[in-house]
Amino acid sequence: MVTAATADRLRPHPAEPSLLVSMQGTRLNVISTERSFVRLTRVVGLQPHSDRTRPRLKDLRHSFAVSTLTGWYRAGVDVEARLPVLSTWLGHVDPQASYWYLQASPELLALAAQKASGHHDQQTLP
Repeated sequence: MVTAATADRLRPHPAEPSLLVSMQGTRLNVISTERSFVRLTRVVGLQPHSDRTRPRLKDLRHSFAVSTLTGWYRAGVDVEARLPVLSTWLGHVDPQASYWYLQASPELLALAAQKASGHHDQQTLP
């Protein structure tokens, strides 16, 4: 996986202010990226269960956000202070747009509720 530091070294002055850019330094084309994702899921053997339940690129974004927030809660990190960082990674203009992820996972919601109630104990949840 290419890190942000590697990307900065390889393309120090991208044409677009985006984390993931093409070889030309421009934002990735959504249609081409989606097509590539579909091809990759087929190559690795992920099969859609139906038109409504198939691997989707945006699910990776969702998983990244939820696992990042879950990890921060478990580590005792001040999530409120770090939320602008996650918002930047996700491309949100305002951190409030990232609060949706706090409700997206039962485990994450439970961790947030524990933190809010002042009883944050890492032993309580698996």
